[in-house]
This record gives sequence, structure tokens and C-alpha cells, in this order.
Amino acid sequence: MKNFANLIKALDSSNKTSVKVKALTEYFLHASDEDKVWTIAILSHRRPPRPVNTTLLRIWANELAAIPLWLFEESYHIVGDLAETIALIIPTTREHSDKSLSEYLHEMIALKSKTDEQKRAYLHENWLALNYYERFVFTKLITGSFRIGVSQKLMTRALSKATEVDEDVLAYKLMGNWNPATISFRELVLDEKSSDYLSKPYPFYLAYQIEGAVSSLGAPEDWAVEHKWDGIRSQTIIRDGGVYVWSRGEELVTDKYPEFGSFIGAIPDGTVIDGEILPFPNGEIGTFNDLQTRIGRKTVSKELLAKTPVIIKAYDLLEWEGKDIRQHPYDVRRELLEQLLDSVKHLGLPLLLSQSMVFNSWEQVTEERLRARDMRSEGLMLKRRGSGYEVGRKKGDWWKWKIEPLVIDAVLTYAMRGSGRRTNLFTDYTFALWQTNAQGEKELVTFAKAYSGLTDAEFRKVDDWIRKNTLERFGPVRSVTPQLVFEIGFEGIALSKRHKSGVATRFPRILRWRHDKKIDEANTVEDLKNMIS
Repeated sequence: MKNFANLIKALDSSNKTSVKVKALTEYFLHASDEDKVWTIAILSHRRPPRPVNTTLLRIWANELAAIPLWLFEESYHIVGDLAETIALIIPTTREHSDKSLSEYLHEMIALKSKTDEQKRAYLHENWLALNYYERFVFTKLITGSFRIGVSQKLMTRALSKATEVDEDVLAYKLMGNWNPATISFRELVLDEKSSDYLSKPYPFYLAYQIEGAVSSLGAPEDWAVEHKWDGIRSQTIIRDGGVYVWSRGEELVTDKYPEFGSFIGAIPDGTVIDGEILPFPNGEIGTFNDLQTRIGRKTVSKELLAKTPVIIKAYDLLEWEGKDIRQHPYDVRRELLEQLLDSVKHLGLPLLLSQSMVFNSWEQVTEERLRARDMRSEGLMLKRRGSGYEVGRKKGDWWKWKIEPLVIDAVLTYAMRGSGRRTNLFTDYTFALWQTNAQGEKELVTFAKAYSGLTDAEFRKVDDWIRKNTLERFGPVRSVTPQLVFEIGFEGIALSKRHKSGVATRFPRILRWRHDKKIDEANTVEDLKNMIS
């Protein structure tokens, strides 16, 4: 644990990529193989389930620190991170622990089935046996919310330096459904076994947002234009008589979408399709809100399958006849994809082709972008026609050109402290719109939360205003005098029974502070609903 804690401290102390890669490389060169596997798992979001809920963690840490509970809570609100608060309030002793990272994680897995008293004793013993930073990392792992500023790509680069295994090969090896509690470092990283690759997807190729004039990309004829669909990016793999569906988040989601079982026997083995899972009620593309009724469900009922069927909009072919064709030009891959889908279109599979267009002018591309909302898309994807399918996010050949956000003016009604460097400022806001109630009176109804979009100076000004205009406190949340108006932007909108306003917005964020508007000039819930096409 000591070595891992020192690694996290080094990663957390610098924003320089070179420093992070060097620290990770040194760690992978000297850590035990079992600790390496767990480190790879943690940095690629494969943490063991949380064995203790946060309420008990607070109570037991407070007992050990021997301070009033209210003082702990106030400290937590100031610090903004539970693990850091616990690490700070518990006194450091002369005890120490020589247990490895993997030993601790195996203990945490076993801890989940223990009694509360056994959990309490375990935490007290180990909190006292660790120094401040070790205690912080240990508690982070216990909470299950371990996040550090290191991308999986950066971690893979360091692992490649330490093992001399090609970076792209490693990226492929580390995807898939492997378990850090049972797999060895040799099996995961060093060994070559063809069976390991049966269900594994390829690393996804990601696009950068266009900045500046789209015409700077050169001749429009060199670019294929597709709509950027608002669903779940996926790879669908048909190999050895099976189908495997992976999300971009490296989650195997085959069981959540049983419709795609119809691909077996219809699509040849040795095929991998890159595409978007989309809701398709009544034979039309639905909203992301429709898709959310399928996301996270452990079981999918026949009723839900009938109400919200899904399809895959296919836009690329990564493997064909068992061969990796990612480095073939985009045009070649698309031609093979179109031939494949044309050969199975009579079967009625939940698989449709995403149209690829080529325009003679950027004005035509701009016009197509204006159609995006009517098409239920987020904008356009621009892909260089001669490009290969790369690994991760790389500039040059793939760009996304999203549509301008929907906009509405709303009133600030609630605020909560932020996190990280904004822990001491109220930066997480709840916004409301006007609505006429049953008595014919106007009232403000909450519809969205947002915490980004203002400058640091503006956040400080709003924070100062919030402290002077607080009406009530609800734990870390404050209600404020309805007075400030902000322009809120969002990507999508849909009716929702789960929200008080009756409307759900997608990716809300603050666009600007409307100093020029009074609250009676803010929009209404009806205005919001009228944006639903």
C-alpha cells in the first residue's frame, strides 16, 4: 500500500504528462505482479464494490477522531472529499502497515460480507496503522469512488514503457471483462492467447470538437459527413457463433439488448461493427430519455422490449472475415459495411446504416448541420476519407461538429459547495422556471442543475451573493432569494415524469449571467416544453 500511495501522491502532485508517465513507469517496473494488476484495474475503473456505506464511515471515523459529529460534518463540507476529511481528522500514530495493495483489496472484498462490528474494528485498526496519505488512499478504495487525473491511455503508455509490449496491443489486452481478483499479470499483459480475444472489442477511436472555421479542414470533398447520433457508442462483435456488445465505457452490455441476438447466424463470424445504440419506438429514432429506460436495468421485460426497442446505427467496420481492417482507408471500410448491410436488409435485423455523405462545399455541410435536431442527432461527424481507425482521441482525421445548444433563461434557487479547488465556494446551482399553479399563481419550479460555465471571478461574485442572500439551509444545500437570472444551455430535451417540471434536459450548463434581466423576465416551463419537437 505504501508504494501505491506514493504513486498516487506523485500523480496528484503534477499536471505534466511526462511526470505522470515517469511515475507510473517506475511503479510498474518495481511493484509486485499482483499489485500491478490491481493498479491497472483501479486506473481503468475496475474497482471492487464498496464494502461499507458512507454513513457508517462517517460515524466510525468520527468515533476514532473523538470530535463532535457536527464538527466532522462542517469539516467535510469545507474539505469537500470524504476520504480526505477522514484522513485529516484521524490522528497519526507510530504504528505502520507493511501490507501490499493487493492484500488490502482482497481484505476489502471479504469485508463486504462481514458484520458491522467486524467492519468497524477493521477500519479502526487500519486507519491507525497508516500515515495520512496511505489513509487517504485506503479510504478512497473503501468508498469505491477512487478517481485520479490519469487517463487509461496515459497509464497504458507507461505500462508499455515498463513491459516493452506495444501500446496498441496493450490497449486491446486491457479491454474486456477481466477480473483483477483472479487474473495474473502474465495472463493479462504478457501472455498471447487467441481465446482471450474472442469477445474483446477494439479500442474506440474518438473525435475532437471543431474549433474555429470548419473550412480550415481543407477541401470538403476529402471528408465524409455523418450525423452524430445521440445514443450509446458501441462495438458489436460476432465471433465463433456468439454476439458481444460493448459500450464505449468498456462495459459488456449484451444482456441489456437481447434484440441483437438475432445477429447470430445472420452476420458472418469475424465481424466487428462500430455504431450507436439508439431507441427506435414506432419505427423512428427516439430520444436519449427513451434510451434511459433501458440503461441500468438488470432485466429487460417483454413490455419494455415492446415499448422501447433499440437498433444499432452502424457507421464503421473494424473487422471483416476475421481480419483487423482498422488501417484500411475509411472509404474501403464503409464500402464493405454497406455491402454487408445490403446483404442482410431482407432479414429485418435491428441494424441500420448511418448515412455517409460527401459535399462539394462547406456551405452544404453547414446546411446539413442545421438539420441535426430534426434528425435526432447532436450534430455532425467529419471523417477524412483516407483515414484509418486509430486508438483513442487523436487530432487530424476525425472531428465532431455539434449543434448550438438550446437556450433558456432561468432563476437561481438553490446552491451547494463545489468540489476540488472550488470546495470553499458555492458553485453547484439549481435553476427554476416560472409556472402557473392550480390557484392561478406564478411559482418557480426547478428543472435543472448546473455547475460549469462561469469564470472564476463570476463564481466568486455569485458565492458572495449567495452567502448574503441565503433563506434556508438543508445540510450542504442553501435556498437563496430568487433574484439572479442565468442563461442555461442544454443539448437535448424530453418529457419526463421523474422531474418536477415534467421535462428532462440533457447536459445543462451555464452560458452566461444575465445581469440585464429581472426574474419576471425568466422563461416558463411552457417555453421549455415548446422546445420539444
